[in-house]
Amino acid sequence: MSEKPHAPATERNREPILAVLREAFAQRRRVLEIGSGTGQHAAFFAAALPWLQWQASDRAEHLPGIRAWLDEAALSNTPPPRALDVARDPWPARGFDAAFSANTLHIMAWAEVEALFRGLDTALESDATLVVYGPFRIGGRHTSESNAAFDADLRQRAAHMGVRDLEAVDALARGIGFGAVIDHALPANNRCLVWRRGGVLSRWP
Repeated sequence: MSEKPHAPATERNREPILAVLREAFAQRRRVLEIGSGTGQHAAFFAAALPWLQWQASDRAEHLPGIRAWLDEAALSNTPPPRALDVARDPWPARGFDAAFSANTLHIMAWAEVEALFRGLDTALESDATLVVYGPFRIGGRHTSESNAAFDADLRQRAAHMGVRDLEAVDALARGIGFGAVIDHALPANNRCLVWRRGGVLSRWP
């Protein structure tokens, strides 16, 4: 078994995210996770939400670590992780009624964020639910000093990275048929955004 990678932040944020997912995915069946990273979220959420098939995905170099977490968890609802570079690899055809991604949009270049939504258009069903977690600017402004500092650090590390504007991401979601976003404020100045495709999600199903 490969050595398991570990991200401490994943253990800190998983319970607040799970509280959103329990309701947002209550009537979902197949979830495509984009950018599964270490694999910790996939193992934790799949165990907590056993009615879902949880399809982890990430760039090929991350798959051994994801497999290590999933192999240890030995769950029946986690198929092998899938190699998926959002801008280069072929996306699965429709068949997923939900998608989830955490802490990815600020790492990707904006062109990759756009490619992500084009791919989701291909992979997601007409009534799919999409949940995205991470830091966002609102109205062109950071929501905290810590997020402003985080954004500056990202941009210093690589010019293509940066905290994204919620409104710009919402426009991409609307462009592939998702209704108005539900914005959940979570700890550490992060947010969980929930959209439903094919209509406005005014309340949980």
